[in-house]
Amino acid sequence: EVQLVESGGGQVQPGRSLKLSCIASGFTFSSYWQYWVRQAPGKGLEWVSVLNDRGANTDYPDSVRNRFTITGDSLKNTLSLQMNFLKPEDTATYYCAAGRPRSLVGWAPRVEDFVYFGQGTQVTVSS
Repeated sequence: EVQLVESGGGQVQPGRSLKLSCIASGFTFSSYWQYWVRQAPGKGLEWVSVLNDRGANTDYPDSVRNRFTITGDSLKNTLSLQMNFLKPEDTATYYCAAGRPRSLVGWAPRVEDFVYFGQGTQVTVSS
């Protein structure tokens, strides 16, 4: 059975850090582009990080660049997201996902754009 299971979400104060984890089973995560995407209340999906080319490259949108760091462990079939200097606007449900190579420029992701998609973990940034 194919599964992506996220963990590590919670409520934190602005400026603090949080690390999300994702465990993949039933497929080889590193064979795909590995994503973290989020959905804030009332908004669409937003990609916040990608690990591609079997872990050789990473990319981030400007909204999280220099604050978020994506890492993968191909031996454990896991993906992580270290989030620092969190802001209230980072409040969202965070999902890990696997997808095929694509252009990220101007991309507004949809669930159907991904091959595998997790169930999500909630992150709330509030004082």
